[in-house]
Amino acid sequence: MKTYLVTGAAGFIGANYIKYILAKHDDIKVVILDALTYAGNLGTIAKDIDDERCFFVKGDICDRILADELFAKYKFDYVVNFAAESHVDRSIENPQLFLVTNILGTQNLLDSARKAWPVFEEFKKIRQMLAACSLRNTELSAQF
Repeated sequence: MKTYLVTGAAGFIGANYIKYILAKHDDIKVVILDALTYAGNLGTIAKDIDDERCFFVKGDICDRILADELFAKYKFDYVVNFAAESHVDRSIENPQLFLVTNILGTQNLLDSARKAWPVFEEFKKIRQMLAACSLRNTELSAQF
């Protein structure tokens, strides 16, 4: 059974995604992480949260400790990030909030995934090998 982390799922797009994916796949588990800000409405997904296939966690994607705990507990296979500040009027009032959530919050999820998923270590090893080969080729080219 594959496990999804879906952030911002109490918002309009995220809620529809939750309904779609749960209806389409009966062999998945979904963990919803949502801060329930102005854009989130738990009522839109309340019937989907059954604590068997669909779980709800109230929290912020900027909370690194929470993100790491969720990755460790649920062993996510996929992350779908809908958590975002998107209202133009609010961006004028507080542009820093947009940067924190949309950029740093996303980076936080990526850092938690990198820590939890060993495949990132394999990419790191491959990148190091490619760099070493590139340096070796440069050294060989310099000899000719």
